[in-house]
Amino acid sequence: MGAGAKHRLVFVDRLLATLVHLRHGVTHDVLACWFGVDRSTITRAVGEVRPLLAERGCTVSPDVRLRTLADVVDHLGASGTTGIIDGTEIRVRRPAAGRKDRNKFISGKNKQNAVKSMVVTDAEGRVLWCSPARPASCADITHARQLGLVKLLADGPAVEILADAGYQGLGAQTGGRVVTPPHRPLRNHRPGNREITINGERSRPDGFG
Repeated sequence: MGAGAKHRLVFVDRLLATLVHLRHGVTHDVLACWFGVDRSTITRAVGEVRPLLAERGCTVSPDVRLRTLADVVDHLGASGTTGIIDGTEIRVRRPAAGRKDRNKFISGKNKQNAVKSMVVTDAEGRVLWCSPARPASCADITHARQLGLVKLLADGPAVEILADAGYQGLGAQTGGRVVTPPHRPLRNHRPGNREITINGERSRPDGFG
């Protein structure tokens, strides 16, 4: 181990690292681990290869810069693209004892200390925007409302955004622009679970009451 010549990042590897960085937004630290080199080597490689790609027309369009959630909604409306929203949680170290907002970081879903962000992608899974992180005790739908998504969709262009059951209720508030799975009926409200009263005693028509 350690004998022989030092690892060298050849041009093909530099090109591949640059393309992965531009396409997927992979950090230089991760690329350095993948290719077994130092982070500065990746940074230098990306800086050398990007001008070469630009000379051959492989550039990012200068008019597509989605910096805010409003920019994302306008982009989806102008391009007629379906969007997808979801909340993601990242586990964090428990805040120090005595901190007044210590319990705000406890996630009701995962029962652990975490921070939460809302991510917006297009139908092909390309990330368009990620919100700032906040304590994970906030529900997904509440987080979306606090970010102003309801107002942007209600007053903005006609777009379609897919979401999971955690965002049920946004569809009615946005004129149907947010599409979520239908509500599941409660067990006691299903037709086979209805109770009837016979001679003062409760019974279920399925014979289990």
